[in-house]
Parts: sequence; structure tokens; C-alpha cells
Amino acid sequence: MSLMSPARTSEDLRAHNRARLLRAVHDHGASLTRAQLTEQLGMARGTASVLVAELAEAKLVTENPTEQLGRGRPSQVPGPHPAGPIALTVALREDGWELAAAEVGGATTSLGDFEHDGVPQAIFTDIATELERCRDRYGSRLIGVGISVAGPVRQGRLVHVSEPTWQLLDVNRWLRPGDLPVHLANDATLAALAEARRGRLRGTDVALHLHVDFGVGGCLVHDGRPITGAHGIAGEFGHMRLTGGDEPCSCGATGCWGQQVGVMPLLRGYGVGGGYRDGRSRARQLLESAATGDARAREVLERNARALGSGIGGLVNAHDPRIVTLSGMGTALLTNAADSLRESYLAALMRYHRTQPPELVAADLGPRGPLLGAAELVYDAFLTPEGIEGFSRVTAAT
Repeated sequence: MSLMSPARTSEDLRAHNRARLLRAVHDHGASLTRAQLTEQLGMARGTASVLVAELAEAKLVTENPTEQLGRGRPSQVPGPHPAGPIALTVALREDGWELAAAEVGGATTSLGDFEHDGVPQAIFTDIATELERCRDRYGSRLIGVGISVAGPVRQGRLVHVSEPTWQLLDVNRWLRPGDLPVHLANDATLAALAEARRGRLRGTDVALHLHVDFGVGGCLVHDGRPITGAHGIAGEFGHMRLTGGDEPCSCGATGCWGQQVGVMPLLRGYGVGGGYRDGRSRARQLLESAATGDARAREVLERNARALGSGIGGLVNAHDPRIVTLSGMGTALLTNAADSLRESYLAALMRYHRTQPPELVAADLGPRGPLLGAAELVYDAFLTPEGIEGFSRVTAAT
């Protein structure tokens, strides 16, 4: 709703301000005092007090006193209510999936880590079973499900996951979500969203996030929001010809950047097998071998890092970000082959960018990024006057 709407009633304004206040509590990790929230939102002290009381009555927040350092009453910090909203989040990887519950403010509780056999119907049926158990556990507290997937997502359907090869999967028919909203998005996009909201990219106007794992994905972030393209599938950087390769890729293209960067190129270059069950552990062993003097492992690692740096340079030339964050195997390459990575990065930059190249840094949230980003998707949909009012009606009836 627009603040300028002439049809706005006093109750509309009140609902709008409740949503603004709860949004601020969530965005700042439930760390701001009531006085700080009042100042940040430009509200009168009395108005904020009334709104906090209404949110507390609806079981959306509860207040906890800060540690008292001097005389006077301790400050009150609005935070998640023990009977408040819960977002379920699923991080679906090539070799397994994790389920977690996220509360207002972003804190998450892991509910289990599960293996899968790569068969999509079986995977999503298992996820549906766990979601049903969560319905029994949390009841009306559930506000939605956010699912991170290692592949492009369009209109709630998996467009393409290279390995395992999934095409145009409509997951809702397996999840059976009922009236619970399900938000499905790419893992690298969600990692970028999490970094923008709760990590290294918070407060940055234009940034590039890259997630290197079995493949390479990423996202351009503008003012805290991922740029996802016309169909929601932007950021498939691993399927661009950034380094002049000519190998065929399972996506259907040739010369994809992801054929030279990530877990699988590392293992292929070292001459060892490894699938999605043991690929990460074998890659970690290769990193350890390189660190302890294995020349062959070192060369494979350096080659991977040079390809990563060269591709990043091309993306910086295209997007002009202020900073580039790396997660997954990208962090390992930045740590263990920094010189090769940075040398090839700088060589790929336009002269203009070389004078002040965007910094390459490790992401703050690491492997938790996609899971935390999935929670943000759910709360973005919930933290509206309509979403809050719906939760208030339910809590009033229970």
C-alpha cells in the first residue's frame, strides 16, 4: 500500500506501521531497543509503545530487558515471541538436504540433515513428509516454506539442474503444501540475499556474489535485493563462456565457465573419481594434499583459481560492482590460491577497473547462506500488513 494513498484510514496507517516496526525488528536481528526502533522509524515514542504492545498481544514479538549498566529502567528489546511466526527452510544440495526453522530476527534452528538418492520424486516426497511433521509441531505458527535449490528456478518449478539432470519439475505436486506458501529459489541467489541482509554485503549498493560448489552460480545485488532477471533465472554465470573453454556441458552449451571452476574440475584435473556423494570430501582432501606439498594437487588448485579469477574479471567489467563476495569452494580458492586468483582477476579487468579493483572477499555466512536466504524469502512475503493481520487473527482465535 502506498503511503500517499488518499483512501488510507487510520487503521490502515496503524497496520502499515505495525508492519514497518516488525520489519525493522526482523531486519536488525532483534537487536535494537524500542527507543532505537522509534528513532530509526521516525515514530513518536507513544505510538511505538502502542504498536509494540499490539504486536506482543498478537504473539508477534516479546520484549526482553537489556543488561542494566546504571541507574534507571533497563531498555526493552523487542524480539521473537516464543509462540511467534516460524518459517521453515530447506537447503537442497546435490548430495542431501537440510531442514531448519527460522524465527523473527533471523535466528535458525536446525531440524535435521538428510541424504537423498538423486531421484526428484523421492526427494520431494521425503521433504513433504518432514514438512507435515513440522505442521504437527508448530501448527498455526508456520507462515511459509523457503526452499533453496542448486539450479535455476522459474515460477516455482525447477528449470534445469545439470547434475543430477532434472528438467521442468513441478515440485508442488509432490510437496502438497496445502495453504502454506512455498517459495522456491536458486541457492546462489539466496546466498546473495542472505549476505545482503545479514552478512558482508549489508548496506552495499551494488555487489556481486559468487557461490562455487559443484558448479558456479551467483547474483548481482542492488540495494539489498538480488537482480533475478525477467524470468527469475539470472546469475547462471557458470554457464557463460568466460574463459574460452570448448568442453561440452550437461546444460547443452559448450565452453561453460563451470567446466573449469569448482569441485568437479578439481577432481577431474587431479585424475580422481568422485560423484555428488563424496565430491566435497575428496575436494577437501585435494586441498590438504596441495597444502602439504603435493605438486600435482597444487597445480590443479592453481589452475582452478586462475579460471575463477579470470571469470570474475569479466563479470566485474560487465556489472561494475563495488565488492565481490565468494562462498563455497570460492572461499577455499581465495584462501589457498590467493595469488593466482588475484593475478588472473586483475589481468582480466579493464584498465579503468584496475586502478581501484572491487575487493574479493569471503562471504560472512558461508554454507549457511542459502538456508538463511530461504528464510528471508518467507519473511519478505509475510512482513506486510496483510500477513501480520492474518497471523493476528489466528492467534486471537487460539
